[in-house]
Parts: sequence; C-alpha cells; structure tokens
Amino acid sequence: MFELLATDPGSQARRGRLTTPHGVIETPVFMPVGTQGAVKTLDPGELRDLGAEIILGNTYHLWLRPGEDVIAELGGLHRFSTWDRPILTDSGGFQVWSLAKLRKISEKGVHFQNHLDGSPMMLTPEKSMEIQAALGSDIAMVFDECPPYPCERAYAEESTGLTTRWARRCRDWIDRHAPVSGDGAQMHFGIVQGSTFADLRERSARDLVDLGFDGYAIGGVSVGEPEKEMFRAVEHAAPFLPADKPRYAMGLGTPPQMLEMIGRGVDLFDCVHPTRAARHGTVFTLDGPIHIKNAAYERDPRPLTPEAHPFVARFSRAYLRHLFRAGELLALRLLSFHNLDFYLGLMRSAREAVEAGRFPAFKDDFIARYDTTRAP
Repeated sequence: MFELLATDPGSQARRGRLTTPHGVIETPVFMPVGTQGAVKTLDPGELRDLGAEIILGNTYHLWLRPGEDVIAELGGLHRFSTWDRPILTDSGGFQVWSLAKLRKISEKGVHFQNHLDGSPMMLTPEKSMEIQAALGSDIAMVFDECPPYPCERAYAEESTGLTTRWARRCRDWIDRHAPVSGDGAQMHFGIVQGSTFADLRERSARDLVDLGFDGYAIGGVSVGEPEKEMFRAVEHAAPFLPADKPRYAMGLGTPPQMLEMIGRGVDLFDCVHPTRAARHGTVFTLDGPIHIKNAAYERDPRPLTPEAHPFVARFSRAYLRHLFRAGELLALRLLSFHNLDFYLGLMRSAREAVEAGRFPAFKDDFIARYDTTRAP
C-alpha cells in the first residue's frame, strides 16, 4: 500500500509511505544495490545502522548463482542474507541486455548464453516471475525489453509493444499463482519503456496502468543517453501514472540527478554508483565528489567530511588515503559506508524539504553548491 503524505507546491515532488510485508519505506528513498544478495563490502547490520529501509537484489545473478531453488530451500532471500527489511528484485531483463552473449529476443522470451560459463539459457516473463516468487522479495519487477540508446523509431515501437505483451503475461502469472513475501502478498511493478519517443512513453504508461500493478518504474534510462533525455523520459511518462502508486526511476544516479527526478515526481531510486565510486576512491561531499587518493590528503588530519557518520569520522583523510593506496579492504568498506550514508541522508533531507513545501529551493541550493567539476 502506498500513501501520498505531501506534495510540494512548487514542483512535482512527493512525500510518501510504502508499506510492504517486511516493513515500511519512507519515500523518496534510495535503495542500495545488493546484486548477489549483498551490498558490496557491507553487512546487513551496517546497512541497518545507516538507516537503509530497502535494498535491491538481482534476479539474473541470483538465478545463475546459487539458484533460486537453493535460496527458496533456505528460507528465501531475506533469511538467506539475514536482511529483515524490504527487498526489491529486478526482472533480470536489463542484465540479459547488458551481460549476456549471443542474445536473441523472441515473443516467447530471451535466449542467451550466460556470462559465467556460456551455457544456453532462456528467460521468459513467466520464468522471471517464478524466480522472484522463489526469492520472496517484497517488490518484484515485471519482465521487460530494454531498448538500447540510440535506437530507431521502428525498433522502439516493437520493443514497447513486446514489453506490454510480456507485462500482460506477467500479470496473468501473478493472478494464477498469488506469490507471497513473508506473511503478505508480493508486490509487482510494471516498467514503462519507449526509448526517447514521447508518444511511446505515454502509450507504455497507459497500457501498464490498465494492467493494474502495485507501482510503476520508468525503465530504459541511464543506458548511455544524454542527461536531458533521461529527464525527458520521466517527463513523458510520469503524468500518465496514477498519483496513488509509487514511481521508480531505475538505475539512477548522481545526487543532482536524483533531486531532479524527485522534482519530476519520482519516489524510488537505485544505483551502484555510491559503492562502485567508493571502490575507486571517490567520496561524496556536499561540495561535490573528491578522490581520496589525491596527494592533497596525504597529511590531512580532518575527518572525511564535517557531517561524516561517527563510524567513518574517527579516521582522518590521511589515514583513509593511506588505506586506499595500500590496497587495504578497510578503505573500501569505510568509503562505501560513507557514500551510502551520503545518499541516504540526501533522501532524508529531500523528504523534509517536501514536507516543508520548499523542495525547489532545497534542490537548487544543493546543486549550486555541488561542484561536479571536482569529480575525478
């Protein structure tokens, strides 16, 4: 169930609350990505300390290894990973698009060679739903076809139609099997496609709403398109999605991008960016990203940022630089912890700004201070 608690008078920003079988999620929210059933370098207790309300698991990867049957036998993904809060699982469609070898799309589904051993596999809408039911996630994404960028109008039109037909098959499977998560019903989100074409985005949104899902994602973004096209994809879809259902922009993004998307009416986000950047030494601050490996921090006694979490603030920039240059795993853990703390804190501030009716000012102030030229 989704409750719309507040709307911002100067933008499309929303403040909401999504209730799932494993807990309540306050929106807007950022979901740390746990591709293999774990957020890289961090354990579930640390994620709880950070205030993470929901994490994302990857259907494709967990299907390949260890297998959904193993996870189901061991109590589902929550018990298997010891994460007792909500989990969203993606459909596997994007990973097949981006990782698989010799991929062939048909009406039935996608034939491909998996990226681990090259063995032939087939992923269909029904199989995606079956895997996610076995995982027991709170929110399962329906199977879609993600078009590349750029793509011709004819390809985008056929892809959008295929996504709708696959979504209808997912809807039928859900209605027949009534999958659960813990003690409640599993929720399902449709995925709006349509590439860069406004009319296809509208058509996809309307068709999916007719199928009656619990929420709606805007897919096919962050696939190499210019940032302005990313924003347009949301603008072309969001007006046709029901106000009383959550909206999810998949695979986003940088801090300014997320705020721009919140201002356009988006409620949920996920991205590997904060943890991947940490593993390369990039640290997020209110003034923009810095690289801890830079020589400027060799003798810097200050904490990482003035507002850093106590778990990280006890260490100096000089020490963190030393750990990173020495290849110590502690550096990756501390920087990942910090970056997720930054992202989650930004979402808390955004929620407060919407409640106060001042989201545009908050967004503009943040972006004006956030210097992207500092990025390595």
